[in-house]
Amino acid sequence: MSTEMVYRSYAKINLYLDVLQRRRDGYHNIETIFQTVDLYDELTFAEEPRHIDITCSTPDLDTGEGNLVYRAATLLRERFNVQDGARIHLVKNIPIAAGLAGGSGNAAAALVALNTLWDLRISPESLRALALELGSDVPYCTVGGTASATRRGELLGPLPPLAGVWFVLVHPPLAVSAARTYNHPALTRNDAPLFAGKTRAFRQALRRLSKGDVGSVIHNRMEAPVFHDFPQLARVKSRLLDAGCAAAAMSGSGPTLFGLCATRRDAMQAAEAVAEYRTSVVRPVPLGVERIR
Repeated sequence: MSTEMVYRSYAKINLYLDVLQRRRDGYHNIETIFQTVDLYDELTFAEEPRHIDITCSTPDLDTGEGNLVYRAATLLRERFNVQDGARIHLVKNIPIAAGLAGGSGNAAAALVALNTLWDLRISPESLRALALELGSDVPYCTVGGTASATRRGELLGPLPPLAGVWFVLVHPPLAVSAARTYNHPALTRNDAPLFAGKTRAFRQALRRLSKGDVGSVIHNRMEAPVFHDFPQLARVKSRLLDAGCAAAAMSGSGPTLFGLCATRRDAMQAAEAVAEYRTSVVRPVPLGVERIR
């Protein structure tokens, strides 16, 4: 009887996101506070003799060599000389290319699950190093929870879990290019000096968060270029604030926006204020990938 495992990969939002200098490798250094929330994709992994076979509930998602799950599986096979294959089915609930690290979370789940399925016994630290080869958000997605991140987003620092907060996510059906945003003339960069690897502004944000003042931390420097190109997103943010959210911001490079609320009821009411869009009412979760059976 073949082994079958089911995992969830959780969406992330950026409570705080600042863009620093461009690196020699073409990426930008960032400072961010990540948080996973209970919107998730579900992935089923089963033994397959030789090949990687991926199917998906969303027909228009590429399941071939460009898919991050496929790339994660191929990376493990090549790096550890794995002869076995895997049959993987992906049920997508997280919107695609939405600033929620859906694809990165799927790749993280594949690394974690295939490490078990193929009995590779890779340490968590080594798995995160492999994850960075797939994308800047993938190392965090293997861990999840509340975390600070610097450099490309791979230097992680665990933070105390958020308590007593809810979020409403708004998912406008727009295609936002992260590459364009990073090169947009309206993007200003934080050129402040670093002390022990962090800017003064980031240190202040982490101090405020440690005191439970989540609302004052919410910030995303990438809003300016994205709102320049998509002014309707700025209007959605304003409507979330008008609907009673304590703070609101874009996640990642968008287009998803989120509002911070004290209760589920408040989040549901805020969702009604932007009812023409798909919304999700969610709360924080302490992990990025979870095996459910």
